[in-house]
Amino acid sequence: MVFTLLGILSACTTLGPDYQPPQSPELEAWPPSLHGLGPDEAEQRRMELEFWWRIFDDPLLDRLIHIAVENNRQLRAAGLRVLQARALRGLAAAGPYPQSRQASADFTYLNQRTHGGNGEGSGTSSSWSLGLSVGWELDFWGRFRRGIESADATFFASLEAQRAMQVLVKAQVASLYFSWRILQARIDIARKNARRQQRSYQIAEELFHSGNTSELDFQQARTQYLATLAAIPELELARTRTLNALCVLLDRPPGDLPELDSGPYELPLVERVAVSGIPARLLLRRPDIRASAWAIAAQSAQIGIAEADLYPAITLLGSLGWSASSSHGAPDTGALAIGPSVRWNLFDQGLIRNNVRLQDAKLQELIEQYRDRVLQAAEEIDNAAISVVRTAEQTRILEQTVRSAERSLEIANTSYREGYTGFQRVLDAQRTLFAQNDRLVTTRGENLGYLIALYKGLGGGWSPAGLDDLAPASTRERMKARTDWGDLLDAPLGPLPSPLPSAPNATP
Repeated sequence: MVFTLLGILSACTTLGPDYQPPQSPELEAWPPSLHGLGPDEAEQRRMELEFWWRIFDDPLLDRLIHIAVENNRQLRAAGLRVLQARALRGLAAAGPYPQSRQASADFTYLNQRTHGGNGEGSGTSSSWSLGLSVGWELDFWGRFRRGIESADATFFASLEAQRAMQVLVKAQVASLYFSWRILQARIDIARKNARRQQRSYQIAEELFHSGNTSELDFQQARTQYLATLAAIPELELARTRTLNALCVLLDRPPGDLPELDSGPYELPLVERVAVSGIPARLLLRRPDIRASAWAIAAQSAQIGIAEADLYPAITLLGSLGWSASSSHGAPDTGALAIGPSVRWNLFDQGLIRNNVRLQDAKLQELIEQYRDRVLQAAEEIDNAAISVVRTAEQTRILEQTVRSAERSLEIANTSYREGYTGFQRVLDAQRTLFAQNDRLVTTRGENLGYLIALYKGLGGGWSPAGLDDLAPASTRERMKARTDWGDLLDAPLGPLPSPLPSAPNATP
């Protein structure tokens, strides 16, 4: 009867606060439209968050991202952290069961020789014993239930962190890929202008040696030509560094990527992007935001674990023993003992209460960090959205500027050949065309970079992970050969619940 009552009480008493999803009232004032990139039902080119990079219509980029997903070491490490959290979850799940289980077995053999007044004698005897003891702390205050709750939240957070790593890796691959393309385009522009300036330099040199122009024209042409040549190694250095960084993301040693030797290439031009969904709702879909919320859930349970130390720990102790001896007349004996044990730290000098306060302060810190993360994410999305719009506008203007600069160079060359203007006008026109061409390519690259940042800011690019995504089959086989993992490396992960309420401005 007593044990039944204890079992009922232990199932009903749980100390500490229950998890409350963190709120984000700041998002209520965030407009649903992002500088003209809001929902547009008529828009054909819609932002598909899971496969956002396909908006660029670049099969090579799609292939590189696929390679990175299969081979990236950071992504694999994030997957292994999920398996670690799964094992920790198993540790917590063992808490409600008997915690102390000990078995013992003894055997003694005795060969005894005696000397005395009655003469000399000898004899042998043996004895043996078996014992089993069990200690079971009842989950009277919910310590173990809170531990399981915290471990579950930590496990879910690790899954969200793996998704966040997917978002990061895919965005990095796209960013480095287009950075490499932009640098290659800038190098091509510089080389093309260097060839144009070399011809002008050669003409100026011939005219100078023939006495038809001044040395000033010759030296200015030479200076401009050499300055353009000097800019190329710096661009090539940046291109190599970018390529090496891309190789590392693909789990390749630094060096060439044969996939990039695909001949002529034209940078993609995304005319318009429409965000399919309300930004506040999409923001709370971000895996890093959800991982932060799960961290709050894990810490909330720690308060209950700490509060349980304020109350007595009730443990059921039991032991079973049996012993026997070969000595004549020695009886076999058995023993059974069972009873409760109470452990209560009454004189802790405030240690336990201060630990509860510490856990509560940690919880509040995580809540503040979560709200700050949400605001920073909103800032990241808003900055990327306005940057997409403005760099697109800038690109259109620069395209007109380049056409005007090309026409100006044609006029300057014609006027110089016909003797109407000096050579300085030609040099100025060449310099302007080079600068505007380089600026146009750079701005188009910035536009692509901001598009990637927008997709990343909205949490695009992740998909639910299976066991093969967390760790390849070959890795899991090595782990099984090293350690008995039971079914933890094969059991399905199951659905991942949401730690957050519906987002502001979201429709049901």
